[in-house]
Amino acid sequence: MFSDADRKVLAQSKLFRHISIDAVEEVLADCPVYALAAGDALIEPEQENHAVYIVLEGDLSVQLAGREAFEVTHLGPGECVGEISMVDGQRPSARVEAASKTRVLVLGHASMWALLNRSHGVAFNLLWILSGRMRSHNKALETTRTRSLEFEHAASVDVLTGMHNRRWLDDTFARMLRRCYNDARPVCLLMIDIDRFKVFNDTWGHLSGDAVLRHVSRQIGAHLRPTDLMARYGGEEFSALLPDTSHTEALGIAERVRNGIEWASLTLNESGETVRVTISVGLAEAHTEETLEALIGRADAALYQAKENGRNRVESAA
Repeated sequence: MFSDADRKVLAQSKLFRHISIDAVEEVLADCPVYALAAGDALIEPEQENHAVYIVLEGDLSVQLAGREAFEVTHLGPGECVGEISMVDGQRPSARVEAASKTRVLVLGHASMWALLNRSHGVAFNLLWILSGRMRSHNKALETTRTRSLEFEHAASVDVLTGMHNRRWLDDTFARMLRRCYNDARPVCLLMIDIDRFKVFNDTWGHLSGDAVLRHVSRQIGAHLRPTDLMARYGGEEFSALLPDTSHTEALGIAERVRNGIEWASLTLNESGETVRVTISVGLAEAHTEETLEALIGRADAALYQAKENGRNRVESAA
């Protein structure tokens, strides 16, 4: 027989929701009660489980097994565990242990099926519990996926400018190049460098240099098309890939970016001084089947020529 406290806990259990304990007490009376000390294992991962356990007193810790086990949920009085592995016959994937001194009612395989045969309400509640577990698992997967995407985004974005970084460039630019080659579409690359960037750092400090980088990245984005790809290549150098773009069209876009930056004034917060920023641009139209590395090399050479020819200009690769 159960104590009044145990009957109260069972009456509040999800498994016996809307069910009189009197109607199922005959089956429950034959079920053993386990007493667990803190840390005692109730369910071990990859070991067969043939029972559902209802917490009568204390609490259980459910932990995912791995190199470092961590708790995923806590179960208190009235809550049950083990129903999934008991129903599908598969070995559990989690470890369940007593978080404190705990007593659990053990519904073995025979007892569980006797309850299901005796009460449709128990069968309905078991399905309700299982569906809740599935929804919880789906939400956990969705959360994990969202975090994974956030980490992936953080790994591919330059923190200072908010632009994509070199890692993203190497992958995405190469894939876009391949797509353009497959479709026999023209594609051009711009390599962009801030003129005399060292002067900004040396004269007004590195915080002002950071402001210049952010200013230039915003202006590049404002003057490129939605279909163009852009990234911070490194240091004060930026890169833009222009798909479906001939050399003549790319030259016009490069001039638009250069001119836009030249005429967009920047006020430095630290000194309140307004400064003029200019860029030099190297342009290269991709040759059929040319690698990204080779294309960058030609555009970089054109950028060097723009610097040699006086800066604040666009030069095209041969």
